[in-house]
Amino acid sequence: MSKGAKRVTIRVAELFAGVGGFRLGLERASGKEVCYQVVFSNQWEPARRAQHASQVYTARFGTDHHVNADIATVKSKDIPEHDLLVGGFPCQDYSVASTLRNSKGLQGKKGVLWWQIHRILSEKKTPPAYLLLENVDRLLGSPVGQRGRDLAVMLRSLDELGYAVEWRVINAAEFGMPQRRRRVFLLGYHKRTALYKALRKAAPTEWLTEQGPLSKAFPCHLEPGLPVHFSVEKGLDELSRTFGERKGRTPFKNAGILMDGLVFTAACKPEFAGEPARLGDFLQPAKDIPADFFIPRRELKQWRYLKGSKSEARSSANGHRYAYSEGAMVFPDPLDRPSRTIITGEGGRSASRFKHVVCPDGKNYRRLTPVELERLNMFPDGHTVGVSDAWRAFFMGNALVVGVVERIGRALASSIIAK
Repeated sequence: MSKGAKRVTIRVAELFAGVGGFRLGLERASGKEVCYQVVFSNQWEPARRAQHASQVYTARFGTDHHVNADIATVKSKDIPEHDLLVGGFPCQDYSVASTLRNSKGLQGKKGVLWWQIHRILSEKKTPPAYLLLENVDRLLGSPVGQRGRDLAVMLRSLDELGYAVEWRVINAAEFGMPQRRRRVFLLGYHKRTALYKALRKAAPTEWLTEQGPLSKAFPCHLEPGLPVHFSVEKGLDELSRTFGERKGRTPFKNAGILMDGLVFTAACKPEFAGEPARLGDFLQPAKDIPADFFIPRRELKQWRYLKGSKSEARSSANGHRYAYSEGAMVFPDPLDRPSRTIITGEGGRSASRFKHVVCPDGKNYRRLTPVELERLNMFPDGHTVGVSDAWRAFFMGNALVVGVVERIGRALASSIIAK
């Protein structure tokens, strides 16, 4: 980190950048005392000739320090020195089948990307002081056969690299943001930092609820019940093979800390006194909605069927008959509550159980526009302009809620200055 007369610059490397949600959040978190400066970004979608996400990213932020290439081909020495590494890495399989030196021993095609983070951290002469990583909340319980193994392997690998880590599952809507989107955020502190030393001295419960940056960004209190303590201090190969064997539930709660191979985890309940966001407040005026976003009346029956409850006999491709049932979804989506989670398949005209449908005037049903999807993730209007509407919807289904990163960025910056 560099310090000017009055301002600290935190250099950022952004991996798996998508269309730049982390960057937007950190830039918004910058202020008079702290500036987050992206010195490296990487975005690459395997098996795709057109790199649409990278195209959107560079259209908004420029091409300086941006690499559109498989991160596995990027040498760590070519990544500039940085203070904070961020990324929403793919949520696949992180287990180790043999050794980290043998890439064929890593199970899960996209899961190997976690080990690219590990590679960069391990090869850097001066690894970044801080980490901010994001994933879907099912990471805490995956895979099905070894509940919690993936997170345990990740935490232990960071522990071996000299980091303490805290995590928290955050539902953006529970803190006044416009979308019910649950994601787990991991914040890591290298052993050379003052925050690492402060965490070592703190009582875990107080760090999770009062002292830690995540608690300051998203206040919470512990729910009734005893916290869980356990060790992951094993070799990664052994941990990958044995963690969670024959156990029905993951030991990981929605908040926790790892330090020195020991895990402390507890269930936290958010504290927020403000008003919840309303989907209706983020819609565009009717005059700005293109005609093809409105659902023809003749197609409403199919939409209602897909959204409705079902209990019916179905047949598989091989002729096997089975009973199928599912509950009803609210149709149209209520305008007086935060939106449901945006999915990657929001684009396109075809009827779907999971796409959002609104009816602001009580008569005309329609899908959400790309601008409305951007607003629900707290991106600027038109951020993804330049690609098709289907791609714009896909990007928002993959994106994070920018306001969450902004609040974490502000709390982390304040904690760094304070220490």
